[in-house]
Amino acid sequence: MNSRKWVRLFLTTLLIGGVVTLLISFFFKHQSYAEVLQPLQLFELLGLVLFFTGLGFIFSIISQMGFFAYLTVHQFGKGVFRSLWVPVQIFLIAFTLFDLIYFRYQAGEQSALFSYVLAALGLLVLALIVAYVKAKETNRHAFIPALFFMIVVTTVEWVPALRAEGSDYVWLMVIPLFICNAYQLILLHRLTNSSKTTD
Repeated sequence: MNSRKWVRLFLTTLLIGGVVTLLISFFFKHQSYAEVLQPLQLFELLGLVLFFTGLGFIFSIISQMGFFAYLTVHQFGKGVFRSLWVPVQIFLIAFTLFDLIYFRYQAGEQSALFSYVLAALGLLVLALIVAYVKAKETNRHAFIPALFFMIVVTTVEWVPALRAEGSDYVWLMVIPLFICNAYQLILLHRLTNSSKTTD
């Protein structure tokens, strides 16, 4: 892949992160917008828009750092574990989903277990869809690595929000992260013109 394609990947992912975060901020932070709209406070509204767009840019950069780290780890894993790399990834996927439910529930004070199960299940279902698309557009061996990336790496990137108080930033962060990760994963083989990649 040449530098022009890398720049395209970076800029488009950055734009997606900013736009998606701004759009969902209207839902998760509607009270903040309501305060500056009634009555209309133009500079405060502009400040909110810039803040959430900038926050989205940060989420996008975190996503891209995770993606390039994953590409390195994936190659390293294939070299070290060889045929065991797929079972290792499956174990890490299962452990991550368990962690999203059990350990978050243990750390939570008032949230119900069902909410954590639902979040983990939602992540799994969406990740399965992305992994299926990746495998269909490349080959079947790409399914597990894609699922690993969409679940394990997304969760690692999501940790700062998981530790924060309040659920609004939890969702405000994971949705752009997931979309940026899915975009990069699906776009990679198209940019490299490869239909045989397992990354």
